[in-house]
Amino acid sequence: MLRVGLTGGIGSGKSTVARRLVERGAVLIDADVIAREVVGPRTPGLQAVLAEFGEDLQAPDGLLDRAALARLVFGDENRRQALNTIVHPLVAARRAELVDAAAPDAVVVEDIPLLVENDLGAAFHLVVVVHAPPEERVRRLVAERGMTADDAWARIRSQAADDARLAAADVLLDNSGRRHQLLGEVDRLWRERLVPFERNVRTRTVAGRDEAAVLVPHDATWPVQAARLAARVRLAAGRHGLGVEHVGSTAVPDIRAKDVIDLQLAVRSLENADAVRAGLEDAGFPLVREVRADRPKVADPDPTHWQKRFHGSADPGRRVNLHVREQGSQGWRYALLFRDWLRAEPDEARAYEAEKLRRAEVHSAIADYAEAKEPWFDAALPRAEAWANRTSWRPARRE
Repeated sequence: MLRVGLTGGIGSGKSTVARRLVERGAVLIDADVIAREVVGPRTPGLQAVLAEFGEDLQAPDGLLDRAALARLVFGDENRRQALNTIVHPLVAARRAELVDAAAPDAVVVEDIPLLVENDLGAAFHLVVVVHAPPEERVRRLVAERGMTADDAWARIRSQAADDARLAAADVLLDNSGRRHQLLGEVDRLWRERLVPFERNVRTRTVAGRDEAAVLVPHDATWPVQAARLAARVRLAAGRHGLGVEHVGSTAVPDIRAKDVIDLQLAVRSLENADAVRAGLEDAGFPLVREVRADRPKVADPDPTHWQKRFHGSADPGRRVNLHVREQGSQGWRYALLFRDWLRAEPDEARAYEAEKLRRAEVHSAIADYAEAKEPWFDAALPRAEAWANRTSWRPARRE
């Protein structure tokens, strides 16, 4: 099963995307529909709302007067939080019931207007954000929903800022143009990413891995992408996880790198690494292999210091290398040391970039390219250690 979080600001066109995904075969769970359901007539949710906000909010037909309730809470943060405390747990419980009822091979799309505001992104394999400029959204709300311009702007400003929503997006669907363009993007997303992603999660398969060593310019969004992925890994690892770090070349500013996000998950022991395997695979990070000697260095030839579990990504749209290492091991320390050293020493980072470019010109295959860089790492290790001693660098440990 693949779980997709769908969100977007009011007037962005999120409902259009949801309907198209259902036409293509997705199972839709609509948080707004559920929010109405859990406060329906004779429900515990309705009784709790009336007890908190007043019996006069119940209309003669037994329904909750939602417009009157909105007037009470809109613009009053304390009252809004009181309402959320009642409604959000009920909605979450009902969402979980509906997810559990879906077929094992379903693509479950959860339409959640406040996904970003409630920081729910880590619970999904993918977050899809529908976006349109605020001015266009106001125009739609006035023309299609009969709002005044002032009311439309007030609703928009009460939701997450566009920057926060864009930072949460694994997939951004631009709905500033014509409807057929948006639908074409949705169809392409379904065909090229969601369907194969679901299959890969279900079969514990890593998405196709590039065999060529292709270096691209530094992407300023790599750290943001890494943060989203790390949140999913952290949630999947649960109590066994001791922190997730963005490592590797994409974690070093301003140098060319392969477009692969490297993450390091720290655990107390390799037994814990094995214990989190199922959770990581459910979250979209299948195990690739157990590594018994992860590039032992000249300074420490004991291969047991370099063991790890190596996971990849089931997502055909984002390549990930996930290294699960014992906290305190040499491999764990080495990954953090080189990242922090290269971040702190731009000249060394540029030298490493030059080495990468030289090797990529000669060795097009990933395996050959990686092996060809090893002498540089061996020669650089004493310089990195000298920097660590000079600056009193220590890797952060978590308990």
